Formats: sequence, C-alpha cells, structure tokens
Amino acid sequence: MEERSLRITGTNTTFFNKLTKTISKMLIPTKIGINGMLISMKRNAVIKAYENYTKENEDFNQEELEKKYDNAYTVYLEALDKYVMDSIYKKVKNNTASEFEKDALSRYYEVTSLKEKEYMDYKYRKQKYLLELDKDGVENNLKEKVLNKYNKFYVSKMDSLYKSILKNYSIKLADTTNIYDSSNDWIYVKIFYTLEEYIQNILTLKMSIGQKEEFKDIIEDYEKYEAYSVGKLDTKDNIEKNMILLGISRKLFTHSIPLIVAEQCYEKLLKDARILVQDTKMAVKRENAYNMLINLIEDYNIKLLSTKVYWENMKERENYKKFWDKYKEIAKLKDVDFVEYMRKKEILFIKDDMKKIQNTKFDYSKIIVYYKRKLVDYGAIRELKNTCRTAEKYIGTIKQKENRVSA
Repeated sequence: MEERSLRITGTNTTFFNKLTKTISKMLIPTKIGINGMLISMKRNAVIKAYENYTKENEDFNQEELEKKYDNAYTVYLEALDKYVMDSIYKKVKNNTASEFEKDALSRYYEVTSLKEKEYMDYKYRKQKYLLELDKDGVENNLKEKVLNKYNKFYVSKMDSLYKSILKNYSIKLADTTNIYDSSNDWIYVKIFYTLEEYIQNILTLKMSIGQKEEFKDIIEDYEKYEAYSVGKLDTKDNIEKNMILLGISRKLFTHSIPLIVAEQCYEKLLKDARILVQDTKMAVKRENAYNMLINLIEDYNIKLLSTKVYWENMKERENYKKFWDKYKEIAKLKDVDFVEYMRKKEILFIKDDMKKIQNTKFDYSKIIVYYKRKLVDYGAIRELKNTCRTAEKYIGTIKQKENRVSA
C-alpha cells in the first residue's frame, strides 16, 4: 500500500495568504492617499477654527469659538494618529517603508511607551509628536499663504504644549526644601533638553513670523545660544549653554518654570561648575572653568535671587540683602575703574560662594583651596607661611638598644 504523509505548509506560503499580502500591498497606497486627504481636510478645518478663535469678532461667542477650535484640533490629531497606524505601521510591516517612516514609527512607540509610567508626559508629547510629523510633510506641499496660516497655528499650539511639558517637570521638582537633589538629575536633564528643543524648533520659527519687538528681551541671549548650537561641546560649554537656556526661560516660561524650580536648576549648574573647576588638572582649562563659574554665580545672584520675593529662611534673606548692598556699591566703580570693579566683584562672589559650600555634604575642599589662592592673589586675605623653628638646644645621649637574636 502506498504510504501517504500529510505535508504541513507554512502559513506564509499558502495561496490565500499570498493573495492577502498582495492585496494589502496594493491597498496601502490607497490608504495613504485616503489618509492624506482626510488629514488635509482636518488640517484646513483646524486652521480655519484657529483663525476664527484668535481674531477679534464681536458677532461670535468666544467660548463657542474656542470649543469649535478644540474639537477641530482633536479630530485633526485623530486623523494623524490613524495615519501612523493605518499607513506607516503597515508599510513598515510589509518592508516597504522609507527611512523617514521607520524613524517616525520608532518615535511613535517611544512616545506611547510613556503612557503607563508617565501619563502626563505622554499626553503632551504624543500631541507634540503628531504635530511635528505633519509639519515635516506640509512645508513642501502647502502654498505660502496657507503655510503662513498653518505656522501661526502650529507655533501657538506647540507653545502651549512645551509650557505644559515644562510645568509637568517643574511639579516633579518643586518641594518645600528648595534644595538641589541629585536623585532628580534626570528631571534637570529633561528640562534643559526641552528648553533647547523649544529654542531650536519653535522659537526660531516664532521669530521668523513674528514682530522683532516681541523678542527684544531675549535676542541677546538667543544670539549667545546660537554660538553653542554647532560643533562638539565639552562639559564647560554645556554648562554655559544651559546657563543661557535658563536665562531665556526666565523670560519665556516664567509660570511653567517657577522661581523655586529655576533656583534648583541653577544649583545643579553651580554644583557641576564647581566640580569641573576642582577636577580639572590643566591650569588653562581650570582658569576657563573658573571664569565660567564666576559668570554663573553672577547670573544666579543677579538674574534670579534679586527677583526672589518670598524667602523661607529669613537668615538667608538677610545675608542676601547684605550681599546685594555690597554688589550695588561695587557696581558704582564700573565706569570709574573697571579693573578694580572686576576685582572687587570677583572677591565678593568668591567669599559668598565659600560661605554657601563650606557646610554642604559634598566635598568641596579642593575648590575652597583654589578660592583661597585667588583671594590671596587679589590681596583680599594674607597668606601665613609656616616658618616656626625651634631655637632651644637639646643636650643628651640617645641610647641605642642592641638587637640580639638568640638561637
């Protein structure tokens, strides 16, 4: 009798499976086209709703216009989300996706992974991601007039999202102690990263479509930041860059990064700068790091603490008032004797910083020695050399014991 065996065929090689895959590949371009049309319609609707909401119109109820705008925005985001899942996901699955689409899906999963552990971050970052995804596509496809309208909507919405993201980080940092906590280093990193991302992607666009007068308070800091936006940065450069970002944030994100959080961010930078000074071996690099630290101390005291109204520790408040009075007195020398002004200002900053770090848990002994050397060089303190000598004569004999080893 002829033996027969059952042949098991892989599911990928069956006729119906091949047919299904072929049809799917044929339908993907159609879905992309349909999704593209839907997105275009929803985008136009949200732009129009935004225009109506932002322009002054007494004939319409502002609350109603806001509601229509919010609804249009929600539907627009849903269309973008559907595009990712229906089009990009299937193209990646069928190995027909471009590098841009692969990267887009990768970033999508990166954002959605936040949902369980950081829901608020996920909520804002997903909106931000979808808007950025669409922005990449519209710049080359929309007419200039429509693009200008879209950019206004885009900047407005992204402004709001960045503020919400930064506020969420600020809530995580804010506490009653008002002290820098190294366990929260990841939050500081995210704050600085988000600030830089905003300046690179949103502020630049905002400045290109807005009036120059709107940005007169930050243009100087923005130009300083641009010097750090190219090339490879070392530790000193990164601290300086973050110092500039914090300065800009005090003008753009006053409510999203309240003073109590900005103070902790400055404390983080000060700690990093002090460590850099005391750990740097080369004299030239150490001097450069030291000059950066002095600038940071000035920024911290003048740009931040001078605006502080509520002080939990009254002793700290009184100490700062004394510091501020001395600083104002020294400032009078600026136009009279600039060299003396710089010398006295530096001495003031060194002495003030020494007081702050002497009783901290972190070991700042090396930088305290460095500070004292600077004060000696500036004539602020005297160096007492160890020149003690014993003048008396000692008379006597020293008996030596003979070491014997007995067998």
